[in-house]
Amino acid sequence: MDERRKLPRKYLMVYSRVFHRETGQIVGYLSDLNHLGAMLISDDPQPVGILLPLRFDLPEPHLQGQNRLSLDARVAWCSPDLDPAFFNIGLSFSGLDEKQSKIIQMLIETYEFRRDVPPPFSGSPLD
Repeated sequence: MDERRKLPRKYLMVYSRVFHRETGQIVGYLSDLNHLGAMLISDDPQPVGILLPLRFDLPEPHLQGQNRLSLDARVAWCSPDLDPAFFNIGLSFSGLDEKQSKIIQMLIETYEFRRDVPPPFSGSPLD
């Protein structure tokens, strides 16, 4: 698949549950995130192009005094995961307000999985 993403993915160390706001059903678990969209890991596929009213459960401690983030997202793509029991769902956000953007930024800053973390000590193993 061609990489069409405008912002790099930010893989998160937490897998927040994501619900359909109107039905309360779990849509999936948040895998990666940026200000333009996200990827969910789900038990069920979603049709490409539909608009989903979503509610993201936020990890403790709550961000901006919120335990949830509500926003609408369009399904940009859906494909089987490496594990055939699951699906990866690409979401596209549009029209985020200032508070939603700030919560997303805080999620990224707080829970991004960083691959460039220095080792826990810098001394010689014999010191």
